Amino acid sequence: MKSDRNHNAVTTFETNRLVLAPARLGDVARLYGFLGNHDAMRFTHVDQTFAACRKRVLVHEWFRRRDGFAPWVIRAKENQSIIGWGGLYTDPFDPGWGPEVGYYFHPDAWGQGFGTELLTASLDLAAHHYRLPELTAFVHPDNLASRRLLEKSGFGVRDFIPKMNRYRLKRVF
Repeated sequence: MKSDRNHNAVTTFETNRLVLAPARLGDVARLYGFLGNHDAMRFTHVDQTFAACRKRVLVHEWFRRRDGFAPWVIRAKENQSIIGWGGLYTDPFDPGWGPEVGYYFHPDAWGQGFGTELLTASLDLAAHHYRLPELTAFVHPDNLASRRLLEKSGFGVRDFIPKMNRYRLKRVF
């Protein structure tokens, strides 16, 4: 794990099968390949244009400098291909919920346990590196796999947010 001296940001991190790193401008095209795909993102936010995806990724990177954390580009360690984007973040586009955890994977990566691996690493950093008191996560009512993953990881449903059509889950450390 590498940390940024100025902000205590974990800039790169590896798990058994993943390499997690800040986004670079050159990563946006590959990220847009699934973050802009309506089928892949049917339970969450879809970036309607490449420019919207670029803006979202770059604004989150600015928040990494401010908060010390933001979603990582997720690469498969075996071949360095980009398979996802996620981790700890404070949502700059829907503020007020506090630190969150989220994950967005390319459909080719679904069902292989990468979400569990990312979530485990994120929770460890949240508790032991950043010492966050709690984390929030949101899940669409039809996304049963994500809800099971979050509940298995110690999150509990707090309420339903009708304007978001999402359950809000919390994990207290």
